[in-house]
Amino acid sequence: MAFAVPLDDKDNMAELDTLDIIVLGAILLGTLAYFTKGTYWGVTKDPYANAFANANGAKAGKSRNIVEKMEESGKNCVIFYGSQTGTAEDYASRLAKEGKSRFGLETMVADLEEYDFENLDTFPSDKVAMFILATYGEGEPTDNAVDFYEFVTGEDAAFSESNDPALGNLNYVTFGLGNNTYEHYNSMVRNVDKAFTKFGAHRIGEAGEGDDGAGTMEEDFLAWKEPMWSALADKMGLQEREAVYEPVFGIVDRENLSVESPEVYLGEPNKMHLEGTAKGPFNAHNPYIAPIVESRELFSVKDRNCLHVDVDISGSKLSYQTGDHIAIWPTNAGDEVDRFLDILGLKEKRHNVISVKALEPTAKVPFPTPTTYDAIVRYHMEICAPVSRQFVSTLAAFAPNEEAKAEMVKLGSDKDYFHEKTIPHLFNIAGLLAKVSSGEKWTNIPFSAVIEGLNKLQPRYYSISSSSLVQPKKISITAVVENQMVPGREEPFRGVATNYLLALKQKQNGDPNPEAFGKTYELLGPRNKYDGIHVPVHVRHSNFKLPSDPSKPVIMIGPGTGVAPFRGFVQERAKQAQNGAPVGKTLLFFGCRKPEEDFMYENEWKEYKEALGDKFELVTAFSRQTSKKVYVQHRLQEYSKEVNELLSQKGFFYVCGDAANMAREVNAVLAKIIATERGVTEAKGEDIVKSMRSSNQYQEDVWS
Repeated sequence: MAFAVPLDDKDNMAELDTLDIIVLGAILLGTLAYFTKGTYWGVTKDPYANAFANANGAKAGKSRNIVEKMEESGKNCVIFYGSQTGTAEDYASRLAKEGKSRFGLETMVADLEEYDFENLDTFPSDKVAMFILATYGEGEPTDNAVDFYEFVTGEDAAFSESNDPALGNLNYVTFGLGNNTYEHYNSMVRNVDKAFTKFGAHRIGEAGEGDDGAGTMEEDFLAWKEPMWSALADKMGLQEREAVYEPVFGIVDRENLSVESPEVYLGEPNKMHLEGTAKGPFNAHNPYIAPIVESRELFSVKDRNCLHVDVDISGSKLSYQTGDHIAIWPTNAGDEVDRFLDILGLKEKRHNVISVKALEPTAKVPFPTPTTYDAIVRYHMEICAPVSRQFVSTLAAFAPNEEAKAEMVKLGSDKDYFHEKTIPHLFNIAGLLAKVSSGEKWTNIPFSAVIEGLNKLQPRYYSISSSSLVQPKKISITAVVENQMVPGREEPFRGVATNYLLALKQKQNGDPNPEAFGKTYELLGPRNKYDGIHVPVHVRHSNFKLPSDPSKPVIMIGPGTGVAPFRGFVQERAKQAQNGAPVGKTLLFFGCRKPEEDFMYENEWKEYKEALGDKFELVTAFSRQTSKKVYVQHRLQEYSKEVNELLSQKGFFYVCGDAANMAREVNAVLAKIIATERGVTEAKGEDIVKSMRSSNQYQEDVWS
């Protein structure tokens, strides 16, 4: 459409009023838009943009019907994962790659929380569903698996059709990730397997179980998957072929962009953070950049560090309850980033801008792009984690010489040899590659293989050591800095997050001799967005809670940093007492090495004693004060009579700390105390403790 003004009306143009001009202008703009399709002012969509434009990484309008999704994308194998720390997700990705490369399966990886399961009864019998399920805490599903778990194990699971049996068409595979130090070991995968069996589904192979408590998770997984593949091949008529690396992601150089380009991600977790408009909800997909208002050292010894850190959440809508966990989103130290980029021959290209494109429709790029090699390695990859034997096998084909290739093949295929050469030294991937090649660069490794083979850098969770009643907008963290010398390593093995916190603490306090390693952290964050001592966080709610009735007695066992949540518990009870509430007996068993070295919060306990009077008692166990080592479980035994009396009054029993030794021994001691004090057998004492656990009278917040 076009229009013209007649010549004889020229002189009348001056007489047009303002409204006429506005209308004419609008028509002109509309006409221009029609013919140009908006090319003069439209924003060109980045063809490589991914789901991280949304803070939660979700695509609007995405189907939640897995059967439809598989049909649309031509898939015949889906691998679901329920993951809390990323390991189950990693295993799912590895199975997907292996299924495709070895058996020609058309695989996809799926997050359980992104799909509904009422239509699982329509799952085609010529396809297979795999479920890789971690158990979290005391037998609970991981955050992303709650809805799935409650549906399939519920009494009233209602599927879309009236099949009998309901899931007679479903062929499935299961592997669980658990920790044998917990009572409900691998209960997630066991209960799901039981539910599927009840509904008539057909399991292929054994229901595998990995044990993090025994330190055998990786080998349990590798030992399980070989017979599983054999059983699956028989069931589906698959032919194994020589596995060849096929990239899941394509790497595209963006030569028109630089680190100065505003659309380039330099470590920001999503688009809102990139644009400086970050807002809630803050969660596992979207951290809050929180100011650290105070940080201090809790130990009085030179060779060990323990930090108290206070994080301010008043600028967010985050909230917490006493006993919850806080997640710290760490960055990798500069030293480790440099070492990693160097061994791959990428050091000179570290600030080159690239986009990462999924080469098949169901794959998800694990970080936002366009970005740089440096940002990916620094903010998004677990480059410091122990090496996976399966990943070593994958990388053998890209070795810089035949000698290195032969060594990688042997490491990947021989379990005992791999453990002998790698486990004692706690090698990360860069350390192992440098060792195998004597420092020669591994420039043949496709960067896509690195993205696929390494886990995403995960938040680290810490028990909150403050009371939400006392300080609702300030979260306290108590953390020992992991830093240990290991034979065969030139440098100590260092924890990623705790050394990050130490570096922040040293900067905040202007420490005169900060750790050289700590100084390599990018403390200012991407584009200086963490300036002023900030750290990315979110809160994870926990079931580790004080009784709702403050008059109930509580017994707490918390050696070392296991005392963290109990500082919050005692802080809360002291406040309740000051407010006039009747508070029950509060008995805390705390252990450390020596009172003059690592007696955490010593003066605070005295303040709480003043507020609570004889309602609070602190029982200490110092393991290095004398030649005889005394631990909290020994002191617990000494208090047998009082402990039994408090439990008889419906008191609550809490344990926090090391799962493998301390928590297990405390459990055994308590069973003996109950047996002795109540005149019953030890077996009966154990049954009573189990009953306490089932009713939440006995609660644990432990780690391996």
